[in-house]
Amino acid sequence: QVQLVESGGGFVQAGGSLRLSCAASRSIFTGATMGWHRQAPGKQRELVATITSDGSTNYADSVKGRFTISRDNAKNTVYLQMNSLKPEDTAVYYCNAIYWYWGQGIQVTVSS
Repeated sequence: QVQLVESGGGFVQAGGSLRLSCAASRSIFTGATMGWHRQAPGKQRELVATITSDGSTNYADSVKGRFTISRDNAKNTVYLQMNSLKPEDTAVYYCNAIYWYWGQGIQVTVSS
């Protein structure tokens, strides 16, 4: 069994910040590329950010400079620090491991 559990979502005003956390099963976290995707109503699920086991990152252009992905390998946890949030960031955010295992998703709502 594998498990990915997101936390840290909620409501925030435009310009504010949130930090999402994703606690993963050790068995799949070790050595795995981790990522965050999001899906807004009526839109396709899209890449937000990824991070490899050695810390290499990539970001969607829409969040570059505002979001930071990081990981704590000792805690089997990946984070998404979201700053300068915009209403268009409103979506369900999904944690994933190696683009295969997915969390249940967590709602982020950014109000104007």
